[in-house]
Amino acid sequence: MANVLNILSQALTRTPCSSFLFSPSISLPPPSGCRYSRIEECSTTISHRNMYSNARKQSYVFSAVPPTSVAVSSVQDLYEFICSGPLLDKVGLSREKIGESIDKWLLCGSQLCRLFQINEFNLNDAQKVRIFHYYIPVFLWCEEQISQHASTFKDGEDVLPLMIGFSAPQGCGKTTLVFALNFLFYESGRNCATISIDDFYLTAEGQAKLREANPGNRLLEYRGNAGSHDLSLSVETITALSKLTKEGMKMKIPRYDKSAYNGRGDRADPSTWTEVEGPLTAILFEGWMLGFKPLPVDAVTAVDPHLEIVNNNLQAYYDAWDKFVKAWIVIKIKDPSCVYQWRLQAEQAMRADGKSSMTDDEVMDFVSRYLPAYKAYLPTLYSEGPSGSDPKRTLVIEIDEGRNPILAN
Repeated sequence: MANVLNILSQALTRTPCSSFLFSPSISLPPPSGCRYSRIEECSTTISHRNMYSNARKQSYVFSAVPPTSVAVSSVQDLYEFICSGPLLDKVGLSREKIGESIDKWLLCGSQLCRLFQINEFNLNDAQKVRIFHYYIPVFLWCEEQISQHASTFKDGEDVLPLMIGFSAPQGCGKTTLVFALNFLFYESGRNCATISIDDFYLTAEGQAKLREANPGNRLLEYRGNAGSHDLSLSVETITALSKLTKEGMKMKIPRYDKSAYNGRGDRADPSTWTEVEGPLTAILFEGWMLGFKPLPVDAVTAVDPHLEIVNNNLQAYYDAWDKFVKAWIVIKIKDPSCVYQWRLQAEQAMRADGKSSMTDDEVMDFVSRYLPAYKAYLPTLYSEGPSGSDPKRTLVIEIDEGRNPILAN
């Protein structure tokens, strides 16, 4: 312990942004990802890279505070708080490792505060949990997975980007988590591409054909369930991204405009697609049904008869999505009904801000089209892992209704 304290004291003198004097005055941005929605991304030319650059320019606000005003106990308090996190055993971190890498924790914490525009010197408990118990531990786990992946390539051989899959229910904060991880990689000089299963929805015309081919099936009336994605586009995009191994190599990632056709959605104009540049370190792929496995017909029809065709459609998804994923992060919830509550909160917040939003009844109808799949497929996802996954390369994170990680039972 004395050695750890010595390391912390040394970190204090080296790092001017390490006080983290906590107060309950500021709240963390909504973790559902709505602040940086894909609709907004499709309707503007501002890329994540530009947003990151703007965040980097704001760093002077935080670096201007002199280190002489900081007490050693504040770093020690932060260290103890980090060590109390529920994910440390899962990501392979000990108290000693945390002490030895405390500078990195402080740096990552400062960068995330800058990204989300919160005051790193006045973090409340919710902010500390989200940053130091969730985002940073997951980032460090991803770094270890990338290191293991790179070690499988020979000297002089192009290292292909590692695809990390994020399987997580809607509204649980996966998009914001991926956004934060992407930023931390960017700040450390590594390029990543972020893609969502939403990017591969059928065009408006394709959706109409799907709807007409399945009359009366409310699970396929709108986009979302298996069958409503362009799997050929998925394979084409993922394959092309995996080849971005050198500087100067670029491509555009398809994006989807959920606001088109009165909310039914359509593929965004290619001129608005996000451009990514190699060499890529990782591809961060997120989605609510990523890793779902087809089940026996009796099992799915017992949940909802309309799931039978969805289950049949799901058989093609392993070759289109899951087989490309080499490391998995599964965000686990105890009750799928949380999805309704989270969506309701998001819509009510938009309504309070004067933005267009769904009514409570519309939210219920929207979520009800996904709940059968959650009820059918989540138990197997949680007990067996995602389709084709390696347990040694799978991180399962259980979260509470506040979207924060908790110790698994």
